Amino acid sequence: MISQSQLDFIRQQVQNKEQPWMDAYNALLDDENIANPKEPAPVVTVECGPYSDPDVGCTAERNDSIAAYGNALAWAIGGEQSYAQQAMKIMDAYSSTIKGHSNSNSPLQAGWVGSVWARAGELIRYTDAGWSEDDIEQFGSMLRNVYMPLTVNGTDHNVANWELVMTEAAILMSVFLEDADTWNTAMGWFLKRVPATIYMTSDGEYPVAARGQSSAPDAIIAWWFNQTVYREDGQAQETCRDLEHTGYSFASIAHVAETCRIQGTTDLYQTDVGTRLRYGLEFHSQFVNGEAVPSWLCGGKLSLTLGPITEVGFNGLSFRLGIDMPQTGNLTVRQRPAKDNGLFVAYETLTHAENNA
Repeated sequence: MISQSQLDFIRQQVQNKEQPWMDAYNALLDDENIANPKEPAPVVTVECGPYSDPDVGCTAERNDSIAAYGNALAWAIGGEQSYAQQAMKIMDAYSSTIKGHSNSNSPLQAGWVGSVWARAGELIRYTDAGWSEDDIEQFGSMLRNVYMPLTVNGTDHNVANWELVMTEAAILMSVFLEDADTWNTAMGWFLKRVPATIYMTSDGEYPVAARGQSSAPDAIIAWWFNQTVYREDGQAQETCRDLEHTGYSFASIAHVAETCRIQGTTDLYQTDVGTRLRYGLEFHSQFVNGEAVPSWLCGGKLSLTLGPITEVGFNGLSFRLGIDMPQTGNLTVRQRPAKDNGLFVAYETLTHAENNA
């Protein structure tokens, strides 16, 4: 999700004490995961029920993966070896311990964590941190055998954010594993889910149905949390549930688009995927910015916590391609430096603010 040229740009901006990168870098170093490193706490089988109940290693696994990623970033930007050592310590602890996941939220958990592990692993592997070949191979085996089987084939789960983060994780892990087959499989499911996640008026009177979902109007309405009217580009499948889960979907779409751009495959920002992401971000950002919610949308009531998920998409679409996105831009700047969401979104002002490298 981050290229070497992007890292070079970030490093230079931090060295020059430029904003917003300097504040974002300081926020990274002040993060509890970085400033007060803890012993990693892997378990052999992580058990995650609905909303992590029961929670046998779920929260610890998420926190440890973000800690590994944050330390890897701190090392790649600042060059202090202790950060690299902490990232490797965490990744080695998990790759030598964990064997699987159980209970209903296992695929979602594997998506959240697998995505972050892949980013951390890529950063450490390719920045001369001193990670041994044996440890790299062990880490890759963990991604392939523990996380990939739960994510690569997506899901017909009835909320979009599940399949999008699962396929995001599989796509990012495929890069670490240099595995074109898993990339192609996960990408196929991802590309089918995006049109069923963000509505465009060109779709017709009703949104596109995802796999496992009926296209009958009553079924679509129920699936879209009882939204009956579809009239604006950018409405999303979980809008009437809450904006937080809607934002998870937008984050995954942006993460995959950024990864495709770096890998030199199709530039998804310039396809229907990017168009839907653009309108989804603008449509929802306006309400977080204070625009009145119309009565036809979710009964005029929205849960307005979209979360720190706009940086990557805004950078790719507006800063890089020059698309006007005033609502998203306003929200993005107000949220800087963007916080992590405790799941799979972290440090994105630092990594993707105004970064065209």
